[in-house]
Amino acid sequence: MKKLISLLLALTLVVALAGCGKTPETEVPNNETPNNETPEVNEAAKDMIVGFIYVGPIGDGGYTYAHDQGRLYLEEQLGVKTIYKESVPETQDVEQEIRNMIDQGATAIFATSFGYMDYVAKISKEYPEVAFFHCSGYLTTDNMANYFGRIYQARYLSGIVAGLKTETNEIGYVAAFPIPEVVRGINAFTLGAQSVNPDVVVKVTWTSTWYDPAKEKEAAIALLDGGVDIIAQHQDTTGPQQAAEERGAFSIGYNTDMSTMAPKAYMTAPIWNWGPYYVAQTQAVIDGTFTSHAYWEGMAEDIVRLAPLTANAPEGAAEAVDAATAKILDGSEYIFEGPLYDQAGEVKVAEGVKMTDEEMLSINWFVKGVEGKIEQ
Repeated sequence: MKKLISLLLALTLVVALAGCGKTPETEVPNNETPNNETPEVNEAAKDMIVGFIYVGPIGDGGYTYAHDQGRLYLEEQLGVKTIYKESVPETQDVEQEIRNMIDQGATAIFATSFGYMDYVAKISKEYPEVAFFHCSGYLTTDNMANYFGRIYQARYLSGIVAGLKTETNEIGYVAAFPIPEVVRGINAFTLGAQSVNPDVVVKVTWTSTWYDPAKEKEAAIALLDGGVDIIAQHQDTTGPQQAAEERGAFSIGYNTDMSTMAPKAYMTAPIWNWGPYYVAQTQAVIDGTFTSHAYWEGMAEDIVRLAPLTANAPEGAAEAVDAATAKILDGSEYIFEGPLYDQAGEVKVAEGVKMTDEEMLSINWFVKGVEGKIEQ
């Protein structure tokens, strides 16, 4: 992991657009059928096999579940056959799973976890006829695209909800690994909370795992024991939500709407809408128009969202979220615009200066108000 982190700090990412449509406010995407679908394309789609590789089980209620909803949406929209493998570790094992899928006829493969990146890049060069898509990270090859979303935008909104709700002004954050993706989200969440409550402090605990329900829950309990009254997370499961539920605290989820998992605690969550991207890119493979790219879009393209607020959310939260959403969409709220200060109170981004995509994608420092350490 340390190797991956150090590599990420040296990234150069050129963000390119890829198709992604709008969807209604539902957990499972429900897009219109792509306009370029024809009987010929339908026939070609029926013969196509698309593979998905997951770091956790599809029943995790979070990250992998969200990707799998996108897979099901892809089947529904294009009629392709999909295959998937759950709980594949971020090791060389992923290479064998890719080969297995190619042996089964897969001509497009989506690998959905940060730690798969180097392995997918390596094997993509062995199979130039296959289209590869890697979620998170930064590498691309001639036939491997990189894709992610600006989830930090929705995290900022969720921070507003938490900032208005907290009574102790101490919020706990259960986080997986100290990589820029996670650090960026913690910072955005903190800035959102501080935009409505300048006294907020966000306390971070690292678990060093993406998927471990028990460990994630234990980390949340430790934060609650330390005095926080709200739990947020960058983890794949609902463990932190369940800890908040059991302790009578409140929570912000991640990946999917987790309201049924912690009905007395959960307020909202930054969530993913992967289906439209999976449809657009699979269609490109079918049409023969697929090209390698780096995709990093946000709320305007509906790849990320804030889940509906529950009755647990504080008074005034809906109005505050709506106002901030409008500013994000019209560009007047950039989130990572100075003045921004680090934990020591030193200016990291001068007033009026906007962090570039490259700077955001390689961020390795916490904003003022975050309590936690980033191991380099």
